[in-house]
Amino acid sequence: MKYERNVFGFLLIFFVIVAPTYWFTTHEIAGAVALALTTLLFAFVVGYLWVIGRKIDMRPEDNPEGEIYEGAGELGFFPPQSIWPFWLALTMTLTVLGPIFGWWISIIGFGLGMWAVAGFVYEYYRGEYAH
Repeated sequence: MKYERNVFGFLLIFFVIVAPTYWFTTHEIAGAVALALTTLLFAFVVGYLWVIGRKIDMRPEDNPEGEIYEGAGELGFFPPQSIWPFWLALTMTLTVLGPIFGWWISIIGFGLGMWAVAGFVYEYYRGEYAH
């Protein structure tokens, strides 16, 4: 986690310098707020990586003298193919197109969206991949 923290820390320092510089040179509110929020985002990421880096032991990737075999083993859980992202994308499309063509389309999108989110969340609690 040390290297990831250092990369995001460098970007955090960059945005800490750039955000006020942008404000003092342009006096534009939208860009300054966007840069300030970007600075806050990188601060969250650096803080998260710092906390997690202190909680876990050294990973093989962080050990400069680590061997390849030390990183062998299970890498994690990778979900199989799923239809639910398609339904989520469709409901988002309906929801966003609603204000353009008629609010009733957004209402349908919200209704289908609740169904699609529930299906996506509970995908591994029923059917072929149930735990």
